[in-house]
Amino acid sequence: MKKLVIVESPSKSRTIEKYLGSDYKVVSSKGHIRDLATRGKGGLGIDVENHFTPTYEISKDKKETVKELKNAASKCSEVYLASDPDREGEAIAWHLAEVLEVDQSKQNRVIFNEITKNAVIDAFDHPRTIDMDLVKSQETRRMLDRIIGFKLSGLLKNKIKSKSAGRVQSVALNLIVEREKEIEAFKSEEYWTIDANVEKNRKSFKASLNKIGGKKVKISNEQEANAIISSCDGDFVVKSIERKVKKKQPRLPFITSTLQQEASTKLNFSSKKTMTLAQKLYEGISIRGNHEGLITYMRSDSTRLSDVFVKEAFSYIEKEYGKKYVGSVHQKNNKNAQDAHEAIRVTHIDYTPDSIKNDLTNDEYKLYKMIYARTMAYLMAPSQSDSVSVVIENNGHAFQASGSVLKFDGYLKVYKDYEQTKDEVLPELEVDEILKNVKLEGKQHFTEPPLRYSEARLIKEIEEKGIGRPSTYATIIDTIQKRAYVELIKSNENSKTKVFKPTEQGILTDKSLQEYFSSIINVSYTANMEKDLDQIADGQKESEKELQDFYDKFMPLLDEAYENMEKMAPEKTGELCPQCGSELVYRNGRFGRFISCSNYPECKYTKNEQEEQTTEDVCPNCGSPMVVKKGRYGTFIACSNYPTCKTIKKDEKEKETPKETGELCPECGKPLIERKSRYGTTFVGCSGFPKCRYIQKANKKKGEKDE
Repeated sequence: MKKLVIVESPSKSRTIEKYLGSDYKVVSSKGHIRDLATRGKGGLGIDVENHFTPTYEISKDKKETVKELKNAASKCSEVYLASDPDREGEAIAWHLAEVLEVDQSKQNRVIFNEITKNAVIDAFDHPRTIDMDLVKSQETRRMLDRIIGFKLSGLLKNKIKSKSAGRVQSVALNLIVEREKEIEAFKSEEYWTIDANVEKNRKSFKASLNKIGGKKVKISNEQEANAIISSCDGDFVVKSIERKVKKKQPRLPFITSTLQQEASTKLNFSSKKTMTLAQKLYEGISIRGNHEGLITYMRSDSTRLSDVFVKEAFSYIEKEYGKKYVGSVHQKNNKNAQDAHEAIRVTHIDYTPDSIKNDLTNDEYKLYKMIYARTMAYLMAPSQSDSVSVVIENNGHAFQASGSVLKFDGYLKVYKDYEQTKDEVLPELEVDEILKNVKLEGKQHFTEPPLRYSEARLIKEIEEKGIGRPSTYATIIDTIQKRAYVELIKSNENSKTKVFKPTEQGILTDKSLQEYFSSIINVSYTANMEKDLDQIADGQKESEKELQDFYDKFMPLLDEAYENMEKMAPEKTGELCPQCGSELVYRNGRFGRFISCSNYPECKYTKNEQEEQTTEDVCPNCGSPMVVKKGRYGTFIACSNYPTCKTIKKDEKEKETPKETGELCPECGKPLIERKSRYGTTFVGCSGFPKCRYIQKANKKKGEKDE
């Protein structure tokens, strides 16, 4: 009998089965197979009064998968659980063990940080039991998010018509709103700078006024600037020259947050797109006929690299570039880092970006090339520049100029595409030398307000403040955009960078949450909660106590909000209901905005927000004109005499053009697009259909919210 291995992704299963050989059968769970139920008190799937006992149920879209897994397990001698090497993966392994009745006392959990033959074989040589502390940590996070998501979202929908709230997403929204308040409150101040434009031997350079009488200078207006310029009489003399060699160390290897930041600023990729591409590179690409994992696990907060890889990389660098280019290892983790596994690096040094370019899509190539360059640069020698700093004086006014010339490129040999350098050459000068050709120039400036958050800046802020974890950054940003709490706008007309600006609904949502829940929807409380989850993972804290402490703090706040939060009245259309004469108002439903009677539920009149379009057809039953309407299953044609006459027919002219989502299919790499099913529901599927039948299905239940 074969041994069964269960991984998360179908694309991984092919690669791993090839490495393990004919004694193993590798199948995929396609992610989580079950989740918290939506029944019970409050629909939480959690028995709060009985030690926060969770109730799990198999997801509807995974019932067939579970059936197949059970059948495969029954025909195999052993079952190995090889889900991803993080808390979420550990929880998936536990759920699989529970549902498939796998003996959890056995060492049947295998983890690997990269999908290469050596890593996979080594993992199976060193299996372990499921780590229940990691499982408890993930379960606690899930229950916290369920409680906050369900209860806060229900409150906001009822009171202010907002779509959702979440433990982390609401803190991220607060950061954006608070930054907007800072920008609105900012008062720009005028200031001036003075430059000395110097020319010698047909070379010109600029020296900036730094000190007057040995003190730092601050110039507030034009009059002060002109007075200083007027007081600079006599000769300009070279007071001092300082020369030194400056070394610049390469940056640390990528972790999830820095990968997303660099991909945003250097490649103009969204965090969601970056993680989709990175997942594909991690799970494997067909290279020269072999399916290979090209990078290590893409959800990491550690800058550590394996000793084996470092040794191999040093040998490659010496052989390829010379011994002087070999660097050293300098690890520095964020204080909140879990350090569960390695940094994000390439798995095969000899797979240079150009050598496998034809096997990758254009976007995969761009991201892989950047990861490859960062991996190699980190292990290379620092760059060296000859630096010179010159102070020029006139009547007690000190002007400073700097120059720099790159003498040894070091790590820039491979990283120059992502870190530009420019030589600033000063002419040859001597101390006490008198400079004759000097012109002074005053320049007016105004202080600038704080920058709005770009994706890169927001991810950096979230990471530094310790809210969320690497696996959640992309989801957080995606959620607040989907909820229409923020919008991405250009930072200025000449910039490609887009920044977040809160919408009116986003500002209202944040204001309501801060009014009643500021003690838990804040950076400090959320960061401390992340630390508590880390301590649960380390076996240092009890899950139930942390849940109870939170619940006891949260519920009184929720009760107060339901009692005192002002309920927003529906927006009036200015029209009267044709059935009862009451005001018509705008409402939001599961299929979008619509118009209904303010006297609901006594009067159930509704119509679409858009004006009805009259067709050339007449109703076959009553002779009234037929009009185009939009319903829950799309556009249809109905009698204008509704509700007296209820004749309808399908609009045969309607045909929507599929819309690309910006993501790539995890199975074939083609763009994912939005489609409508025969029942009118929207789903995301592969544009390569029918050759590729991948469909992206949400695991969330009705009412459930992302972080």
